[in-house]
Amino acid sequence: MRFRLRAFSLHLSASLTLLALTFGGLYVGWYRWPGWYLAGAAHVVGIVMLVDLVLGPTLTLIIANPSKPRRELARDLIIIVTVQLAALVYGADTLWRGRPLYYTFSVNRLEMVVASDLKASEIALARQQNPTLAPHWYERPRWIWAPLPDNTDEATKIVQGTVFGGQDVIQMPRYFKPWEQGLSKLREQLLTVGEIKELSGAERAALQTRMLALGLASERRNALLLWGDSRRVLVSFDPATLKIRAMLEP
Repeated sequence: MRFRLRAFSLHLSASLTLLALTFGGLYVGWYRWPGWYLAGAAHVVGIVMLVDLVLGPTLTLIIANPSKPRRELARDLIIIVTVQLAALVYGADTLWRGRPLYYTFSVNRLEMVVASDLKASEIALARQQNPTLAPHWYERPRWIWAPLPDNTDEATKIVQGTVFGGQDVIQMPRYFKPWEQGLSKLREQLLTVGEIKELSGAERAALQTRMLALGLASERRNALLLWGDSRRVLVSFDPATLKIRAMLEP
C-alpha cells in the first residue's frame, strides 16, 4: 500500500504543478477579472482538472502494484499520462483561442473581444493600418474605443452586414481608437442601475446594495454592462474622470 500511495502522491504533485503553471500563466496574462468570468473559463478548467487531478492520479493508485512487471507498469503509466496531456492540451488550446484581447466600447455597448473573434485577414489589415492597437499574442487585454468608420458608405456596410450575421466593427481592429478618445461618447451612454433593462429586478436590487457598500452612487448615470459571450458584469465609472471604479457580477 505504501508503494501505491507514494506513486499516487508523486503523480498528483506533478499534475498539480503542471496545471498551476499552465493555467496560472493564462490567468495572469489574459484572464484576470473579469475575463475569467466572462469567458466561462472555469468550465474548461473544471473538465481538465477532473481528468488530470482526479482520474489520472486515481488510476495510478489502482494500477501501481509493486508486484507488477516494471515494463507493464511503465506502459500503463504512459497511457494514463498521455490521456492527461491530451486533456491539458485541449484545455490550454481552448483557453488560448478564447483569451480576451479587448474590452471595447462601441456605439452604446461594452463588449469583450476574444482571439477567436478576429479573422486572420482582419488582424493583417490592422497591423498595416493601425499597428498601435493591432492584436499581438503577447498583448494583455486592452480597453479600446471601436467607433464606426467616418466614411458613411463603410459604416453603412458594416451595420447592414452585422444585421445579417456579418462582422461587427468590434471585430475590425483597423478601426480601433484609444479608449480615452471615446470617453465623451461613453459618458452619453451611461445609465443608472435602475435604467439597465437587461437586469432583473432582483439583480438591480443586489447591485445597488453592493454599490452602496462600496461607496458608489447607484442612482447616478455611471454604469454600463460589459458583455461576454453569454455573461455580463456591471462596470461602474467615476462620474468625473470616467475611470473604472468597480466591475460587479450581477
